[in-house]
Amino acid sequence: MFEYTTHGTCCKKIFVQLNENIIEDVKFIGGCDGNLKAIRKLVIGKEAKDIIELLRGNECRNKGTSCADQLTYALEEALKTSSN
Repeated sequence: MFEYTTHGTCCKKIFVQLNENIIEDVKFIGGCDGNLKAIRKLVIGKEAKDIIELLRGNECRNKGTSCADQLTYALEEALKTSSN
């Protein structure tokens, strides 16, 4: 499972598990529990690149980022790591 430390969000870490390019699991540490559980349900089984395209740039309270946006960076890094 890939570990990503977030920047600028209430969620402090995101754990991502990929199988090839498919998201098998996502776990958020911190943040809005209900919203992050919903995001998890929506992204599992989807292609990482599709989720990156869909959620990149999503903002929370004018922070310039959000937990969903940070997930896209975690997925991007996880993809890079899995391709090495």
